[in-house]
Amino acid sequence: MKVTKGKKYYAAIGRRKTARARVRLYSGKKGVIEVNGKDWQEYFPQLILREIVLAPFKELGVENQFEGTILVQGGGFRSQAEAIRLGVSRALIKFDPELRAQLKSASYLSRDPRMRERKKYGLKRARRAAQWKKR
Repeated sequence: MKVTKGKKYYAAIGRRKTARARVRLYSGKKGVIEVNGKDWQEYFPQLILREIVLAPFKELGVENQFEGTILVQGGGFRSQAEAIRLGVSRALIKFDPELRAQLKSASYLSRDPRMRERKKYGLKRARRAAQWKKR
């Protein structure tokens, strides 16, 4: 637990592809989540992305018991939502280590390692070579 300006919070980092989410959860609050200075529902207008963000809270049945500020950068909206899900899950474990088994069984603690492969020199993309022409 860390303290900033008299407020105690649980911090964690979540990642997915090139997206990084820095999550701070404040306990005993009214359930307001802020993403990059905006309300999370305004930042994620699509229902499926909202469900991804709220999944750890719903799994544990603790909706509206935490207030959070999240800074997210990189990636697309889906990757950002999944990075937030991982960061929230990690922060909830810092709040109560006994929640780990429940979050792990829902597979919210595994980081998806798939990333875009880098471009190699002499090729058009990561593995795509120039087309070969016989004549």
